[in-house]
Amino acid sequence: MINTLKLGFVLSLITLFVACGDSSKSSEVVNVYTHRHYKADDELFTKFTEETGIKVNIVNASADELIQRLETEGKDSNADILITVDAGRLYRAQSKDLLQPIRSKILETNIGPEFREKEGHWYGLTYRARIIAYAKDRVNPEEIKTYEDLADPKWKGKIVIRSSENVYNQSLMASIILADGEEKAKEWAEGVVANMARNPKGSDRDQVKAVASGEGDIAVVNTYYIGLLLNDENVEERKAGESVGIIFPNQDGRGTHINVSGIGVAKHAPNKENAVKLMEFLSDEKAQQTLANLNYEYPINPKATKASILKTWGDFKTDPVELYKLGEYNSRAVMIFDEAGWK
Repeated sequence: MINTLKLGFVLSLITLFVACGDSSKSSEVVNVYTHRHYKADDELFTKFTEETGIKVNIVNASADELIQRLETEGKDSNADILITVDAGRLYRAQSKDLLQPIRSKILETNIGPEFREKEGHWYGLTYRARIIAYAKDRVNPEEIKTYEDLADPKWKGKIVIRSSENVYNQSLMASIILADGEEKAKEWAEGVVANMARNPKGSDRDQVKAVASGEGDIAVVNTYYIGLLLNDENVEERKAGESVGIIFPNQDGRGTHINVSGIGVAKHAPNKENAVKLMEFLSDEKAQQTLANLNYEYPINPKATKASILKTWGDFKTDPVELYKLGEYNSRAVMIFDEAGWK
């Protein structure tokens, strides 16, 4: 039986060859390797082509597949841009020398220094907060103020959360290491494991639905998943979103952990100028507003406004940790998860 990862890799390669053909070095094309799979992104790529005449060739695959491919292709790569989610993955691509630094007055105006790599290897597109969702009918939100509170034994059998292999959890753990130190981070992980209602599995959506069904009372999820659930066409999905309240943790301390989806120019981009144009386009106020309204992510351009549902949640204090450090501490985060028995 063919390994699923290898099959996906082969199919994505076929997609690239079909999409790019011999036009990869044309001045009227930009080749995008992207982990994102949202309607908003497709809408913006179409708009970019309409405004500039530059065709956007898309290759979708997992972040691991895209990074592996960039390594394998080397100087022969047709990729102009890498788009993925989480600073940890962006850091990994950078550390493997797969991205090149880009300087642009437009990008630096639209994207604050806290949301971009200091030398310009990658820039944030949007950000999301990793919050605590709780069953409105079973949990008093006043009893949970911090991520650290989730390790309290009173929540034994109440927590549902994703696997330690998930990069969102790895970056959250990295932020806890940076804030509390490795020893306390390990104690926290052990406490959460002891409080799990089930073995980790599924996506952030699945965690919310598990709370809605009564399998657990508390989940850790990214904000945009709540927005997507609340606006889903499926009634059951909406009901799941409506069943939970949300908590922005650590508001009296370091602030809530956030992370980004981001973009960088590939090391051997054959269409570098077009790549930069696309990055600048995506950082513009109008494009940022589309991402905010359709994806329920927080826009990075300060001129764009939050989606209506996010406005109802109010403003919150964010953890000021430099995002590249989440990548630097990723290996330690994974090690602590393993030591704590977090599957």
